[in-house]
Amino acid sequence: MRIDPEKCTACAQCPDYCPVTCIHEGDGVYFMDEDECVECGVCLRDAGCPTEAIYMPEESNRYPRSIRAAFSDPAVQYPEELFPDLKQGGRGTEEMKTNDVTGNFPRGEFGMTLEFGRPGTGTRLREVEKVTTLLTSLGIRFEGSNALFFLLEEPERGVLKRELRDEKVLSIIVEFTLAEAQLETIVAALFEVLQTVDTVVSWGLVTRFEEDGSLPVTDRLEKLGLTVRPNAKVNMGMGRPIIED
Repeated sequence: MRIDPEKCTACAQCPDYCPVTCIHEGDGVYFMDEDECVECGVCLRDAGCPTEAIYMPEESNRYPRSIRAAFSDPAVQYPEELFPDLKQGGRGTEEMKTNDVTGNFPRGEFGMTLEFGRPGTGTRLREVEKVTTLLTSLGIRFEGSNALFFLLEEPERGVLKRELRDEKVLSIIVEFTLAEAQLETIVAALFEVLQTVDTVVSWGLVTRFEEDGSLPVTDRLEKLGLTVRPNAKVNMGMGRPIIED
């Protein structure tokens, strides 16, 4: 996004709408820190600029900067030329939230999500690469239906396309599957690497209840120093459950 200094009247209406605080005042007008802007479009759509000084310049739609809007603005579709085999929208896959119906994560496995960035901070993609390269060194392979997978130049090493590393997005999700026996190893490694990541990371774990209604993984997580919040999200599918053999 950009603010036309010839049209800006410094009414101060737009800064509060920016989820990454990249609109600033200077020389009697407001301006956009374009390096920090994630192209979410909130200021353009919702700030109600009285002189229509806010606009999207042509270069915002050019690759690699176009990645910003794709991962920050829900109104923007993933470009087909960059995501040719992506079958769904959104930053994550629906299987993560409908496992009781799809059975995508069977007993003996966990699904894990790591969401980098949120409104108020965002994330550079280089911060994500710190974690993806670590995970692949531990034998993890990423969910191929997740949009992140298409940004990897070397999926087997977790390496992002070089031209994308400095791009900033509002949020992006890493999804993968791990064997139950790997939990302690993966969590310990993530504890260490996440200390070096310059953004907020939200951690999610997909598991299944036992037949008696217990959830043994909570004890394992607490022994690792993780607090399982009582208000954790529990998703119940509306379809017919998978019948296991």
